Amino acid sequence: MEFSKITAPSLKDLFVQQIEEKILSGELPVGSKMPPEREMAEQMKVSRAVVNGGINELRRKGFLEVLPRQGTYVADFSRNGNLQTLIALLEYRGNKLDKAGIRAILEIRTALEQLAAGLVIDTATPEAIHHLELTAKKLKSTDSIQKAAQIAFQYHHDLAYYAGNTVLTLIYSSFKEVCIVLWVRFCKLYGIQALYGHIIHLQRYLNDRDKQGACQWIQKYLRDTIEGSQQVYEE
Repeated sequence: MEFSKITAPSLKDLFVQQIEEKILSGELPVGSKMPPEREMAEQMKVSRAVVNGGINELRRKGFLEVLPRQGTYVADFSRNGNLQTLIALLEYRGNKLDKAGIRAILEIRTALEQLAAGLVIDTATPEAIHHLELTAKKLKSTDSIQKAAQIAFQYHHDLAYYAGNTVLTLIYSSFKEVCIVLWVRFCKLYGIQALYGHIIHLQRYLNDRDKQGACQWIQKYLRDTIEGSQQVYEE
């Protein structure tokens, strides 16, 4: 058996993590001016190179804006962010998602899953659709909620992959952690078999190449999760 090398986060990673948390928690509100690099370096006991590198990374991720001769400000990341901003936001929220956040995620999932299913039905090979079915059926043989959530993610990620849209696959990947949290919560409330029922029902439409049926089913079961009989707002 081989083990991978364990590495600790770098000082720059820790700097980025701390600033992200302060921004996302509201402790550093949008528009607020950051202290000078020298001052942050002294307070956090790191070099200015660490602070400068961290600020540049936070700028790329959409959290900071550097204005020449004026300073560094917290950017309006909800308006001007990018995919990296979304990933950081989802990783930060994790189990902290409130009702509005959960609803927003499920509404986005509704649109993305209809797109993915439609593209798979139009273009995927029989082998790809069969692979999806095999993944779905793994849910029948697990009694682990965490494993079931991982299988559900794998199914939907593969659905996006077989849709042939690279951007769609990347978006699904960015939602991984928060979607697993919600699938775990769903299984705790309604059971693994209920999750399996949702996915295998969708799979039957894929097998039949029935785009209308697949889209209607996605709308129905996610609508039930948003405001119907299978809500996931509380554990």
